Amino acid sequence: MKLLNISKTFLSLPSGRGRVSDEQLMLRVGAGSDAAFEELYRRYARRLQGFFFRQLGGDEAAAADATHDTFLRLFEACDRYIEGRRVDTWLFTIAYNLCRNRYRRNANEADFLATLDAEPVTNEDIEVEMDRETLRCALATVLDNLPPPLRLLFSLRYEEELSVPQIATILSIPDGTVKSRLHKIMTIIRKELREYK
Repeated sequence: MKLLNISKTFLSLPSGRGRVSDEQLMLRVGAGSDAAFEELYRRYARRLQGFFFRQLGGDEAAAADATHDTFLRLFEACDRYIEGRRVDTWLFTIAYNLCRNRYRRNANEADFLATLDAEPVTNEDIEVEMDRETLRCALATVLDNLPPPLRLLFSLRYEEELSVPQIATILSIPDGTVKSRLHKIMTIIRKELREYK
C-alpha cells in the first residue's frame, strides 16, 4: 500500500519535462503498475463516460458499464501496446467498438451507412447566426435525432475534438469516408436549422 501511494505521488508530480505522458503510463501499465493504470483512468474515465452517455441515449448506468469495459479491455490488452501509439486514440477505438456492438443490433445500420457513402459530397459550409443558447438547444434536438453512427461520428470530431485521421483509425475507415460522413452530418444540421439563419 505504501509503495502504491509513492507511485501515485510520483505520477502526479511534474518532472523537469512536465507530467508523465499517456504513452509512458501505458508502458508502465504493461510492466504491471497499478498506479499508472489508475492515473490513465483518472485522466480519461470522465471523458469516456460522457462520450458513452451521449452515444447510449443518456443511460448513466450503461455509460458507467461501458467505461468500465473500456478500461478492462485496455488492461487486458496492455501487453499488445505498441510504444508510440496514441493512448487516447486506442481508448476511443475500444469505446467505438463497444458502441458499434450495440449498434449492430439495429439491422438497418449497414443499409443506412451504405446510402451515406453513396451520396455525393459538396463543399457547402454551415452558417448559422443566432443566440448561443437557442442554437445549443436546437442543435441538441437535431443531434438526438441523428442515427447512432452519425451521432457517434459527430461526438468524436466536435465534442472529443479528435482529428480526421484519429477518427479514421478508430472506425477503421478511410479519411475520405470520415470527411464524407462529417459533411453529411453538417448537411443534416444545416437543413434542420435553416429556420435559424
